[in-house]
Amino acid sequence: MDVSTVLGLIVALGSLVLGFLLEGGHLGGLVNVSAALIVFGGTFGATCISLPMSQILSIPALLRQTIFSQMMKPQEAIDQLVALSKVARRNGLLALQSEMEKVSDRFLRRALQLVVDGGDPDEVRHTLEIELLAQERRHAGGEAVFANMGAYAPTLGVLGTVMGLVHMLARLDEPGKMGPAIAAAFIATMYGVGSANVIFLPLATKLKTNSKAETQLRELIMEGILGMQAGANPLALEERLKSFLSPKQRGGASVSSAKPTWQVSSVAQEAETSE
Repeated sequence: MDVSTVLGLIVALGSLVLGFLLEGGHLGGLVNVSAALIVFGGTFGATCISLPMSQILSIPALLRQTIFSQMMKPQEAIDQLVALSKVARRNGLLALQSEMEKVSDRFLRRALQLVVDGGDPDEVRHTLEIELLAQERRHAGGEAVFANMGAYAPTLGVLGTVMGLVHMLARLDEPGKMGPAIAAAFIATMYGVGSANVIFLPLATKLKTNSKAETQLRELIMEGILGMQAGANPLALEERLKSFLSPKQRGGASVSSAKPTWQVSSVAQEAETSE
Protein backbone atom coordinates (compact mmCIF):
# COMPACT_ATOMS: atom_id res chain seq x y z
CA MET A 1 0.00 0.00 0.00
CA ASP A 2 1.18 3.53 -0.82
CA VAL A 3 1.13 5.03 2.68
CA SER A 4 1.71 8.60 1.49
CA THR A 5 -1.46 8.58 -0.65
CA VAL A 6 -3.72 7.25 2.10
CA LEU A 7 -2.11 9.39 4.80
CA GLY A 8 -2.29 12.49 2.62
CA LEU A 9 -6.02 12.05 1.96
CA ILE A 10 -6.74 11.48 5.64
CA VAL A 11 -4.68 14.49 6.76
CA ALA A 12 -6.08 16.82 4.08
CA LEU A 13 -9.74 15.93 4.59
CA GLY A 14 -9.34 15.71 8.36
CA SER A 15 -7.71 19.15 8.51
CA LEU A 16 -10.53 20.74 6.54
CA VAL A 17 -13.24 19.18 8.69
CA LEU A 18 -11.40 19.89 11.96
CA GLY A 19 -10.80 23.51 10.98
CA PHE A 20 -14.50 23.90 10.20
CA LEU A 21 -15.48 22.42 13.56
CA LEU A 22 -13.00 24.65 15.44
CA GLU A 23 -14.71 27.68 13.92
CA GLY A 24 -17.96 26.56 15.56
CA GLY A 25 -19.45 24.73 12.60
CA HIS A 26 -21.42 21.49 12.69
CA LEU A 27 -20.85 18.45 10.50
CA GLY A 28 -24.44 18.60 9.32
CA GLY A 29 -23.72 22.00 7.81
CA LEU A 30 -21.28 20.42 5.36
CA VAL A 31 -23.85 18.01 3.96
CA ASN A 32 -25.97 19.09 1.02
CA VAL A 33 -27.29 16.39 -1.28
CA SER A 34 -28.33 18.69 -4.11
CA ALA A 35 -24.93 20.42 -4.16
CA ALA A 36 -23.15 17.04 -4.18
CA LEU A 37 -25.33 15.88 -7.07
CA ILE A 38 -24.61 19.02 -9.11
CA VAL A 39 -20.85 18.98 -8.49
CA PHE A 40 -19.96 15.29 -8.56
CA GLY A 41 -22.62 14.22 -11.05
CA GLY A 42 -21.80 17.14 -13.33
CA THR A 43 -18.05 16.50 -13.04
CA PHE A 44 -18.46 12.83 -13.89
CA GLY A 45 -20.74 13.64 -16.83
CA ALA A 46 -18.37 16.27 -18.22
CA THR A 47 -15.47 13.82 -17.91
CA CYS A 48 -17.48 11.18 -19.79
CA ILE A 49 -18.04 13.67 -22.60
CA SER A 50 -14.38 14.60 -22.88
CA LEU A 51 -12.81 11.12 -22.70
CA PRO A 52 -13.45 7.67 -24.24
CA MET A 53 -15.52 5.27 -22.16
CA SER A 54 -12.55 2.89 -21.91
CA GLN A 55 -10.68 5.51 -19.88
CA ILE A 56 -13.72 6.20 -17.69
CA LEU A 57 -14.09 2.51 -16.90
CA SER A 58 -10.44 2.40 -15.85
CA ILE A 59 -11.07 4.67 -12.83
CA PRO A 60 -11.35 1.80 -10.28
CA ALA A 61 -8.14 0.24 -11.60
CA LEU A 62 -6.39 3.63 -11.45
CA LEU A 63 -7.44 4.08 -7.82
CA ARG A 64 -6.13 0.62 -6.94
CA GLN A 65 -2.89 1.36 -8.77
CA THR A 66 -2.47 4.63 -6.87
CA ILE A 67 -3.21 3.24 -3.41
CA PHE A 68 -1.75 -0.27 -3.79
CA SER A 69 1.28 0.47 -5.94
CA GLN A 70 3.69 -2.50 -5.87
CA MET A 71 6.40 -1.31 -8.24
CA MET A 72 9.78 -3.00 -7.91
CA LYS A 73 12.49 -0.88 -6.30
CA PRO A 74 15.46 0.13 -8.52
CA GLN A 75 17.97 -1.62 -6.25
CA GLU A 76 15.93 -4.81 -6.40
CA ALA A 77 15.96 -4.60 -10.19
CA ILE A 78 19.74 -4.13 -10.19
CA ASP A 79 20.06 -7.10 -7.86
CA GLN A 80 18.10 -9.31 -10.24
CA LEU A 81 19.88 -8.09 -13.35
CA VAL A 82 23.35 -8.63 -11.85
CA ALA A 83 22.42 -12.15 -10.72
CA LEU A 84 20.99 -12.95 -14.14
CA SER A 85 24.06 -11.54 -15.88
CA LYS A 86 26.24 -13.97 -13.90
CA VAL A 87 24.08 -16.85 -15.10
CA ALA A 88 24.30 -15.64 -18.71
CA ARG A 89 28.06 -15.05 -18.53
CA ARG A 90 28.74 -18.47 -17.07
CA ASN A 91 26.22 -20.67 -18.90
CA GLY A 92 25.09 -18.64 -21.90
CA LEU A 93 21.96 -16.64 -22.62
CA LEU A 94 19.81 -19.76 -23.07
CA ALA A 95 20.34 -20.54 -19.37
CA LEU A 96 18.13 -17.55 -18.59
CA GLN A 97 15.11 -19.55 -19.75
CA SER A 98 15.03 -21.47 -16.47
CA GLU A 99 15.21 -18.21 -14.46
CA MET A 100 12.30 -16.44 -16.17
CA GLU A 101 9.64 -18.12 -14.05
CA LYS A 102 11.16 -16.52 -10.94
CA VAL A 103 10.88 -13.01 -12.38
CA SER A 104 7.68 -11.23 -11.30
CA ASP A 105 8.13 -8.01 -13.28
CA ARG A 106 6.33 -8.30 -16.61
CA PHE A 107 8.67 -5.95 -18.52
CA LEU A 108 11.80 -7.75 -17.30
CA ARG A 109 10.31 -11.12 -18.17
CA ARG A 110 9.43 -9.86 -21.65
CA ALA A 111 12.96 -8.49 -22.14
CA LEU A 112 14.50 -11.80 -21.04
CA GLN A 113 12.30 -13.67 -23.49
CA LEU A 114 13.51 -11.49 -26.36
CA VAL A 115 17.12 -12.21 -25.41
CA VAL A 116 16.56 -15.96 -24.99
CA ASP A 117 14.84 -16.06 -28.39
CA GLY A 118 18.07 -14.77 -29.92
CA GLY A 119 16.87 -11.34 -30.95
CA ASP A 120 19.31 -8.87 -32.45
CA PRO A 121 20.40 -6.22 -29.88
CA ASP A 122 19.06 -3.38 -32.01
CA GLU A 123 15.77 -5.22 -32.47
CA VAL A 124 15.53 -5.95 -28.74
CA ARG A 125 16.12 -2.28 -27.92
CA HIS A 126 13.58 -1.16 -30.52
CA THR A 127 10.92 -3.56 -29.24
CA LEU A 128 11.41 -2.54 -25.61
CA GLU A 129 11.37 1.16 -26.52
CA ILE A 130 8.04 0.68 -28.34
CA GLU A 131 6.61 -1.07 -25.28
CA LEU A 132 7.90 1.72 -23.06
CA LEU A 133 6.31 4.36 -25.27
CA ALA A 134 2.99 2.50 -25.26
CA GLN A 135 3.14 2.31 -21.47
CA GLU A 136 3.70 6.07 -21.17
CA ARG A 137 0.70 6.74 -23.40
CA ARG A 138 -1.52 4.45 -21.32
CA HIS A 139 -0.41 6.20 -18.15
CA ALA A 140 -1.06 9.60 -19.71
CA GLY A 141 -4.63 8.48 -20.39
CA GLY A 142 -5.08 7.58 -16.73
CA GLU A 143 -3.68 10.91 -15.60
CA ALA A 144 -6.11 12.70 -17.93
CA VAL A 145 -9.12 11.20 -16.14
CA PHE A 146 -8.33 12.79 -12.77
CA ALA A 147 -6.83 15.93 -14.33
CA ASN A 148 -10.09 16.57 -16.19
CA MET A 149 -12.11 15.96 -13.05
CA GLY A 150 -9.91 18.44 -11.21
CA ALA A 151 -10.49 21.00 -13.95
CA TYR A 152 -14.28 20.58 -14.12
CA ALA A 153 -15.13 20.27 -10.41
CA PRO A 154 -14.44 23.91 -9.36
CA THR A 155 -16.45 25.25 -12.30
CA LEU A 156 -19.35 22.93 -11.51
CA GLY A 157 -19.09 24.09 -7.91
CA VAL A 158 -19.45 27.74 -8.95
CA LEU A 159 -22.35 26.75 -11.20
CA GLY A 160 -24.04 25.01 -8.27
CA THR A 161 -23.55 28.12 -6.13
CA VAL A 162 -25.09 30.35 -8.83
CA MET A 163 -28.06 28.00 -9.11
CA GLY A 164 -28.49 28.15 -5.33
CA LEU A 165 -28.33 31.96 -5.32
CA VAL A 166 -30.90 32.12 -8.10
CA HIS A 167 -33.19 29.98 -5.99
CA MET A 168 -32.51 32.21 -2.97
CA LEU A 169 -33.21 35.45 -4.87
CA ALA A 170 -36.58 34.08 -5.92
CA ARG A 171 -37.50 34.02 -2.23
CA LEU A 172 -36.60 37.57 -1.21
CA ASP A 173 -40.02 37.88 0.39
CA GLU A 174 -38.74 35.52 3.14
CA PRO A 175 -35.72 37.37 4.64
CA GLY A 176 -35.43 34.96 7.55
CA LYS A 177 -34.53 32.10 5.20
CA MET A 178 -31.91 33.94 3.17
CA GLY A 179 -28.98 33.22 5.51
CA PRO A 180 -29.33 29.42 5.44
CA ALA A 181 -30.05 29.52 1.71
CA ILE A 182 -26.84 31.47 0.99
CA ALA A 183 -24.80 29.09 3.17
CA ALA A 184 -26.27 26.08 1.35
CA ALA A 185 -25.52 27.67 -2.02
CA PHE A 186 -21.84 28.12 -1.22
CA ILE A 187 -21.47 24.49 -0.18
CA ALA A 188 -21.40 23.62 -3.89
CA THR A 189 -18.31 25.81 -4.37
CA MET A 190 -16.71 24.13 -1.37
CA TYR A 191 -17.40 20.69 -2.83
CA GLY A 192 -15.98 21.66 -6.22
CA VAL A 193 -12.83 23.45 -5.06
CA GLY A 194 -12.21 20.98 -2.22
CA SER A 195 -12.58 17.82 -4.29
CA ALA A 196 -10.40 19.23 -7.09
CA ASN A 197 -7.51 20.30 -4.85
CA VAL A 198 -7.65 17.53 -2.26
CA ILE A 199 -8.63 14.50 -4.35
CA PHE A 200 -8.64 14.80 -8.15
CA LEU A 201 -5.55 16.90 -8.90
CA PRO A 202 -3.35 15.22 -6.25
CA LEU A 203 -4.32 11.80 -7.64
CA ALA A 204 -3.45 12.94 -11.16
CA THR A 205 -0.09 14.19 -9.90
CA LYS A 206 0.57 10.94 -8.04
CA LEU A 207 -0.16 8.92 -11.20
CA LYS A 208 2.22 11.15 -13.15
CA THR A 209 4.92 10.74 -10.51
CA ASN A 210 4.47 6.96 -10.44
CA SER A 211 4.59 6.87 -14.23
CA LYS A 212 7.93 8.72 -14.30
CA ALA A 213 9.36 6.37 -11.68
CA GLU A 214 8.17 3.32 -13.60
CA THR A 215 9.60 4.69 -16.85
CA GLN A 216 12.98 5.15 -15.17
CA LEU A 217 12.79 1.60 -13.81
CA ARG A 218 12.01 0.24 -17.29
CA GLU A 219 14.95 2.17 -18.75
CA LEU A 220 17.20 0.66 -16.07
CA ILE A 221 15.96 -2.82 -16.94
CA MET A 222 16.44 -2.22 -20.65
CA GLU A 223 20.02 -1.02 -20.11
CA GLY A 224 20.73 -4.06 -17.94
CA ILE A 225 19.28 -6.51 -20.46
CA LEU A 226 21.25 -5.02 -23.35
CA GLY A 227 24.45 -5.05 -21.29
CA MET A 228 23.78 -8.67 -20.33
CA GLN A 229 23.20 -9.56 -23.97
CA ALA A 230 26.50 -7.89 -24.91
CA GLY A 231 28.32 -10.03 -22.34
CA ALA A 232 29.22 -7.20 -19.96
CA ASN A 233 31.07 -8.07 -16.79
CA PRO A 234 28.50 -8.31 -13.92
CA LEU A 235 30.44 -5.90 -11.71
CA ALA A 236 30.82 -3.39 -14.53
CA LEU A 237 27.13 -3.81 -15.35
CA GLU A 238 26.22 -3.14 -11.73
CA GLU A 239 28.23 0.08 -11.69
CA ARG A 240 26.56 1.16 -14.92
CA LEU A 241 23.08 0.48 -13.57
CA LYS A 242 23.80 2.30 -10.33
CA SER A 243 23.97 5.47 -12.45
CA PHE A 244 20.16 5.35 -12.36
CA LEU A 245 20.19 5.68 -8.56
CA SER A 246 20.31 8.93 -6.62
CA PRO A 247 23.63 9.91 -4.99
CA LYS A 248 22.21 8.93 -1.61
CA GLN A 249 21.23 5.47 -2.87
CA ARG A 250 24.61 4.99 -4.53
CA GLY A 251 26.35 5.82 -1.28
CA GLY A 252 24.78 2.77 0.40
CA ALA A 253 26.08 -0.76 0.39
CA SER A 254 26.76 -2.42 -2.92
CA VAL A 255 23.76 -4.24 -4.24
CA SER A 256 25.73 -7.37 -4.93
CA SER A 257 27.14 -7.42 -1.40
CA ALA A 258 23.79 -6.83 0.30
CA LYS A 259 21.54 -9.64 1.39
CA PRO A 260 19.63 -10.57 -1.77
CA THR A 261 15.87 -10.20 -1.89
CA TRP A 262 15.59 -12.47 -4.91
CA GLN A 263 17.20 -15.88 -5.31
CA VAL A 264 18.34 -17.43 -8.57
CA SER A 265 18.50 -21.15 -9.15
CA SER A 266 21.32 -23.38 -7.99
CA VAL A 267 22.91 -23.06 -11.42
CA ALA A 268 23.27 -19.30 -10.89
CA GLN A 269 24.58 -19.78 -7.38
CA GLU A 270 27.23 -22.22 -8.63
CA ALA A 271 28.23 -19.73 -11.30
CA GLU A 272 28.64 -16.95 -8.74
CA THR A 273 30.62 -19.19 -6.39
CA SER A 274 33.03 -20.32 -9.07
CA GLU A 275 33.96 -16.77 -10.11
